[in-house]
Amino acid sequence: MTEAEEQALRLKLAELKEEHRDLDAAIALMQDAANRDAFQLGRMKKRKLQLKDLIARIENALLPDIIA
Repeated sequence: MTEAEEQALRLKLAELKEEHRDLDAAIALMQDAANRDAFQLGRMKKRKLQLKDLIARIENALLPDIIA
């Protein structure tokens, strides 16, 4: 992986982590609301899980392969 590719992945990782935090906060607010939309809440939780998986894939790509 080139340095430019690694830089791009790190930037994307930061953006995804920020979106994940924002979704977490929005989900917490929606769960506390009296008039919550179950469908929207489900979509937000699904997106949060997708982000978590994508974050894990990028973090694994950034880790060097170490042969034990």
